[in-house]
Amino acid sequence: MALLSLSSLSPLPPPCSSSLQLHTRISLSPSKIGASSSSSTSQVIKNTPSNLKVVVTRERGKNAKLINALAEHGINCLELPLIQHTQGPDLDRLSSVLSAGTPSVRIGVVGVGTASIFENLMQSSKQSLDVAFAPSKATGKVLASELPKDGNKRCTVLYPASVKASNEIEEGLSNRGFQVVRLNTYTTVPVDHVDQIVLEEALSAPVVAVASPSAVRAWVNLISEPDSWSNSIACIGETTASAAKRLGLKNVYFPTKPGLDGWVGSILEALRAYDSF
Repeated sequence: MALLSLSSLSPLPPPCSSSLQLHTRISLSPSKIGASSSSSTSQVIKNTPSNLKVVVTRERGKNAKLINALAEHGINCLELPLIQHTQGPDLDRLSSVLSAGTPSVRIGVVGVGTASIFENLMQSSKQSLDVAFAPSKATGKVLASELPKDGNKRCTVLYPASVKASNEIEEGLSNRGFQVVRLNTYTTVPVDHVDQIVLEEALSAPVVAVASPSAVRAWVNLISEPDSWSNSIACIGETTASAAKRLGLKNVYFPTKPGLDGWVGSILEALRAYDSF
């Protein structure tokens, strides 16, 4: 029996490159939903006042890559962590389940950000943690459809996940004949305290950048009147954008391919749209 561990560590996006990926804007109004593609970043920067800020909201200590990428475009960021990670009910079981599969356990990841975490761990610990699989698009649905299966051999997939994660991965893999063991090893909760002065500044910022549905929910809960807040949300991917749309946010931007490059592109497009009004 082969054991494959699918990691759902909170991934960091891949390093930013100079190219700007295609992304989509969802403009929500009572009558229509529109989509548009981004133009060059140079146009965005020329038309964007230097005093505009982007609010970055990942857990404290995980915003540096996005802040640095935006700084390359002359954009100043306001850091306002909205969520924090806490231990899930199955965390204590993880090591014992993993030990049953070593040394033949193979690692699959959702995206290159998580793969880079394993690469860093290998370099620091000198352990063999080679990633065997990553899907063509960093989503659970694509992972479940593309994970290679070795004929009719029984293959058990260990899936460490957030308590709040959907059943998309395990259902998709189970339908293809994999035996899936899901362990809810962590969850996300709103931060314990938000500085009100920082929050007031964040509310006036043109763009809020979010990387998870939990962060979207935390932001909406902080807004006293969500319907009256009409600035933009720039999401790391489609799943987060869908959550923002369901919660009634009006101007939602997201890349067609999750990752730092596309996320930065979505933020720049949101700033350009803001400056056009």
